[in-house]
Amino acid sequence: MILVVGDVVDDIGVRPLGTINAASDTESEIRMTPGGSAANVAAWLGRLGSYARFVGKAGADGVLRHVDALSAHGVDARIYADAELPTATIVLTLDAAADRTMYVDRAANTTLKATDLPADVWNEIEWLHLTGYSFFDVGVRPIVIELMAEARRRAIGISVDPSSLGFLQAAGRDEFLSWVSDADLLFPNDDEQQFLQIEGNAVVTRGSEGATFGDHSVAAVPTDVVDTTGAGDAFCAGFLSVWTKRRDAAEALAAGANAAAECVAVRGARPVRAR
Repeated sequence: MILVVGDVVDDIGVRPLGTINAASDTESEIRMTPGGSAANVAAWLGRLGSYARFVGKAGADGVLRHVDALSAHGVDARIYADAELPTATIVLTLDAAADRTMYVDRAANTTLKATDLPADVWNEIEWLHLTGYSFFDVGVRPIVIELMAEARRRAIGISVDPSSLGFLQAAGRDEFLSWVSDADLLFPNDDEQQFLQIEGNAVVTRGSEGATFGDHSVAAVPTDVVDTTGAGDAFCAGFLSVWTKRRDAAEALAAGANAAAECVAVRGARPVRAR
């Protein structure tokens, strides 16, 4: 089983249907879908047949909604309510190439506490996956660093997705790499890898150019691109669904590419079909 800890979000995707009318009205297609990088990875792991446990925080109004969304994909979802802050929200605007700009309010995600991760959360766990957003939050960072230390004590593998070039640049290369020094795998995209210059354990996603891991590479799977939101999360899940069972780089890259292709072909960051 893979333990995924981190953000769960309400994604509000905005796709303009014509020319944007600044300071006025623009007809658009707007959808609210479940998101959050960590929760997305857990959902895709479930979709691909891996056992996943997810731990995160939401506003009181969002707990059951997000537990149900993850449970539909076979995820053991442990989402705790924050009594004061709402569920995190991201507004994503999609351009003509289906790429997105994101406006982020992390809200309840910032209140994750050590008490949300009791000892039984480690039952049957063989791998830990985290995302950069937890490290960039000064309040959550000590918790996920301690999670990594506990995973090391238990001889459990660790992966981290850096998540955000803008936040990486604000934190600084050396500082971020010191936080994730215990990770077995890092999942930067091409821009993040250019900034971090990771050697050895980086699985680098390159969008339409595919992905690389050491001497291995995979081409992107051809598909109609509708929405690139969550493609990296789907790729992580696909890769880990193989890598945690057998250390086959070529097969893991192919599984990641297939999951990413399935993701970008639909609106939203999650699988459409339940496990």
